[in-house]
Amino acid sequence: MKFVDEAMIKVVAGHGGRGAVGFRREKFVPFGGPDGGDGGLGGSVWLRAQEGINTLVDYRIRRTFRAQNGQPGGGQDCTGRGGEDLFVPVPVGTVVFDDETGELLGDLSTAGQTLLVAKGGKGGWGNQRFKSSTNRTPRQSGPGLPGESRMLRAELRLLADVGLLGLPNAGKSTLISAVSAARPKVADYPFTTLHPQLGVVAVGPFKSFVMADIPGLIEGAAEGAGLGIRFLKHLQRTRLLLHLVDIAPLDPDADPVEGARAIVGELRKFSPALAKKKRWLVLNKIDLLPPEERDRRCAEIVRRLRFRGPAFRISGATGEGTRELCQAVMRQLD
Repeated sequence: MKFVDEAMIKVVAGHGGRGAVGFRREKFVPFGGPDGGDGGLGGSVWLRAQEGINTLVDYRIRRTFRAQNGQPGGGQDCTGRGGEDLFVPVPVGTVVFDDETGELLGDLSTAGQTLLVAKGGKGGWGNQRFKSSTNRTPRQSGPGLPGESRMLRAELRLLADVGLLGLPNAGKSTLISAVSAARPKVADYPFTTLHPQLGVVAVGPFKSFVMADIPGLIEGAAEGAGLGIRFLKHLQRTRLLLHLVDIAPLDPDADPVEGARAIVGELRKFSPALAKKKRWLVLNKIDLLPPEERDRRCAEIVRRLRFRGPAFRISGATGEGTRELCQAVMRQLD
């Protein structure tokens, strides 16, 4: 299934039913008076977070959702039947905005959570509502009010505890495939990962966390270079970021430190709050260097970055250091 994390949805609530004009007509009751009932309420449109849905691709096909209209009122003070509410299922983790105003309407972060996005119109009054001492035979009724109509922008933000950050080919997909059951495509060319991947990392009995792998960033991503920064929103819910750095890049002229600084710069451009999130340094591909060169290279990268947080040395390909990294992450999350 194609992964789609953004969609435009039009929601239209039902209109209220029209009020009725009627008079009580019974034998031996010559002046029964007005008895026209009110119109029914229009149905409202709700969004409901539902497990088992992992993408917004369905809403690239069907874009308009309409609730039922309320029914007109009837005689003998009968109120019209209300329109049924419409519940639209969306993935857990969907954030909803009003596209015209940019207003944040809600964040559906738990399964079963609902959000009212378009309220149904009220039913019109029947003529029995208009009776008075001076107007004993009213012949007017109220029209039903129109339901709300909105154009929504839905964004899916994955629910993960840990997010992987780094340049293309830093080894993010290799790491997530080594520590979880996720099997993303792994290849030796840039932008192998085209959409986010989730993996559940089991550390021990009843101890696990969810890791998210997003497409790699390059310098200038905020201006649209590469795949841009549109996938960074999937890291906004994470509690910890793992910044992977390739200590042995294929290009001998590539500087891992400059690449790491460029990633942090793009992170700040996208969201200062995301840039302040707790971030650990993960020096990957240590299996490609001899032990002496490995230690020197890792120490130099940490020194030049002036990184004061935890730094780990791993090899996603061989699994070296990954167990210690996952255990440290679990302790941090606990």
